[in-house]
Amino acid sequence: MPGKIVIKQIRSKIGTKPNQRATLRALGLRKLNAERVHENNAVIKGMIDKVKHLIEVKNLDK
Repeated sequence: MPGKIVIKQIRSKIGTKPNQRATLRALGLRKLNAERVHENNAVIKGMIDKVKHLIEVKNLDK
């Protein structure tokens, strides 16, 4: 069973490529310091890999 992860935007999207901005928006990150909880699955991992320099990821342990 995949766990949950918290994704937080820590750097601005200004000056990034359009596909990176779209990935942030798809992750639900619209502003700096915004946090979203997602399932830890292959789709989300691929999105994280595209914007890993703009975000920080934490595991949610139950």
